[in-house]
Amino acid sequence: MATHAKLHYTTPGLTQEVAQRVIDLLQDRLNAANDLHLTLKHVHWNVVGPHFIAVHEMLDPQVDTVRGFADDLAERIATLGGSPTGTPGNLVNQRSWNEYSIGRAPTQEHLAALDVVYQGVIESYRAGIKELDELDLVTQDMFIAQTEQYELFHWFIRAHLEDKSGSLSTSGATTEEEAARAAE
Repeated sequence: MATHAKLHYTTPGLTQEVAQRVIDLLQDRLNAANDLHLTLKHVHWNVVGPHFIAVHEMLDPQVDTVRGFADDLAERIATLGGSPTGTPGNLVNQRSWNEYSIGRAPTQEHLAALDVVYQGVIESYRAGIKELDELDLVTQDMFIAQTEQYELFHWFIRAHLEDKSGSLSTSGATTEEEAARAAE
């Protein structure tokens, strides 16, 4: 995950060992935020079909918010005495997920794929929240606040995939491709 250069300082009340683990969690979420805002912009550029403009315009505020999250995460790393990395090579080398796999496609296919993407992001945040309960409540609070926004954005996506009975067209899909096929 993150490079483990010796911390010269950290915030009062945290040991360097704890701070390093928190930095690692933050760096993973920084990588995810950088990847997600680029993925959302990719969808924004490649979505087509009857609901194009609604989806196209829905995504820009999500992009802006996620970019802000990246900045907040990077600044928290620096606050803890770490050095955030936001280079493309670092992102690709450190991420534990695959590249977004849908190119030019109808709105429903992209929204279905984004359903899977948001599930992964939210699950990772929730795992971090649980671990941070014992490490750093300040960083945990940041993760909780960001998760609330991710869950809201996920709902925006899922509202397009839900039928009147509340069933999702993507139910049971575990990959972007499966979800996109289910939504066709």
